[in-house]
Amino acid sequence: MSVSPARADRVRSTAGRIRAFWRGAAWIAALLLASAGVRAACDGPQIRPDQAAIASAHPLATEAGLKILEAGGNAFDAAVAVTAALAVVEPYGSGIGGGGFWLLHRAQDCLEIMLDGRERAPLAAHRDLFLDDAGQFDPAAALDGPLSAGIPGTPAALVQLAEQYGRVPLAQTLAPAIGLARDGFEIGDRYRRVAAWRLSALRASPAATAQFLLDGEVPPRGHRLHQPDLADTLERLASDGHAGFYAGETAERLISGVRAAGGIWTPEDLAEYRAVEREPIVGSFRGWRIVSAAPPSSGGVLLVQILNMLSAIEPRPESGAARIHALTESMRRAYRDRARYLGDPDHVQMPIERLTHPYYAAGLIRDVDPTRATPSTTAGTDTASSEGRDTTHFSILDREGNRVAATLSINYPFGSGFVPPGTGVLLNDEMDDFSAQPGVANAYGLVGGEANAIAPGKRMLSSMSPTFLESRETVAILGTPGGSRIITMVLQGILGVVDGVPLEDWIAQPRIHHQYLPDRLEFESGALSPAELGELTAMGHRLELLSRPIGDMQAIVWDRANGQVKAASDPRGAGHAEVR
Repeated sequence: MSVSPARADRVRSTAGRIRAFWRGAAWIAALLLASAGVRAACDGPQIRPDQAAIASAHPLATEAGLKILEAGGNAFDAAVAVTAALAVVEPYGSGIGGGGFWLLHRAQDCLEIMLDGRERAPLAAHRDLFLDDAGQFDPAAALDGPLSAGIPGTPAALVQLAEQYGRVPLAQTLAPAIGLARDGFEIGDRYRRVAAWRLSALRASPAATAQFLLDGEVPPRGHRLHQPDLADTLERLASDGHAGFYAGETAERLISGVRAAGGIWTPEDLAEYRAVEREPIVGSFRGWRIVSAAPPSSGGVLLVQILNMLSAIEPRPESGAARIHALTESMRRAYRDRARYLGDPDHVQMPIERLTHPYYAAGLIRDVDPTRATPSTTAGTDTASSEGRDTTHFSILDREGNRVAATLSINYPFGSGFVPPGTGVLLNDEMDDFSAQPGVANAYGLVGGEANAIAPGKRMLSSMSPTFLESRETVAILGTPGGSRIITMVLQGILGVVDGVPLEDWIAQPRIHHQYLPDRLEFESGALSPAELGELTAMGHRLELLSRPIGDMQAIVWDRANGQVKAASDPRGAGHAEVR
């Protein structure tokens, strides 16, 4: 493909040092060749893996999913079991009072969809819901108590998974979680640490205090946590499906509890909620096909944008400060677009095709200086983002080749801290994920604009990024929690797979992150060498060493050439991966 001299001149018009870093027109031909070499999801004969695998953030959840596979269920049945079990044993990260995205690949017909179980704003919500009398954003109101809770989507998604994709009854797939809630399980150190951090929010709700604390304090090590109200709620969901949560006894208790504590839920909010099937975002990178979450997730769009920008860089920086600089500048520009354009597709128009097009990426990187950092705009608040290990992820592959990547959340650790009495349902505080006030950061340091403003019935923008990565020889299933850092962590996982790094290495590798605002390059210990630190500082990057590890990646890699399946859980967490 030829490019006009005028266009080539425009591409090469920056300073001479940029001409050495970017190649004017050759990157376009390279991109087209890479795209032509990417297989469609299901062309050619279908190959099945020799084994099944599950990787999740908790050993009891992984065990629950494996039990369902061994009982004849498929990956989608196992996903129901794992989701529900995590809701019981990991209440600081997810729950049936929250939501998430389930990325599905069905082997028999190669269907790929994203099941959107993201929470919705109550119908009584409005754009100024969390502004005080002076018109300023009140962060506490968006994080603690029932006003901060969106309408949960996880129960609806579980029913839809079971009825449309599974093959064993919902009562069977929910049984492990019901048993864990009723019989109890021993809490771990992470539970105690996070409960201590959110102690005041939990104490503000009598039902949460009774459920998650012991005499109003963080339970001691070895404490066995029983949740009988949650077991009863799960049993109603198992027996009555969608109506078992969004109508009847559970719905009545949810509404009365929320409204008595100052919330704004109505019966109509629950009655109208439905999980939605959406077409995933699909892109390509160096011969690999990427399938990831669509809006209201920003994950897929930003991943494809960043990978398109990296594809446009010539000569390709393979290592060192030049590679970190290229990654950082690509992240910066993608997160800027996140704030400008992305939101709920049912409420706002978004230029997704343009944002994910290689030509658009070429435009984004034209002003990059290979020797200097690009300052982000100074507008907005330089707010420290959370450590972001709340939320959860799991990956599943069954012996038929069905796969699931699911990222689930209640937002902040222990969500809103509020439990409607008699339900056992810990409510999310996902309303904080809206842009409550343009230019003002949320709990994760993210700023937003009108596209993600609060509106009745609207789904808030998310960073959750369950992802499939596929070449002719290899399939990878991956994702992680981590708040605003999820996208860049999944990005670095993708790059590890593409570069041929062994699974156990790339899942553990130290990570970097930039999200446009705050204008800083965050990094885990060991991610940057002393030489790289010096070079990046000289380029003008503002560097910040993270005080704790980030993320909890759960991943599976299937080598289709030899049938081998590997699974791994991030060593930063307490998860468990198993291949059978």
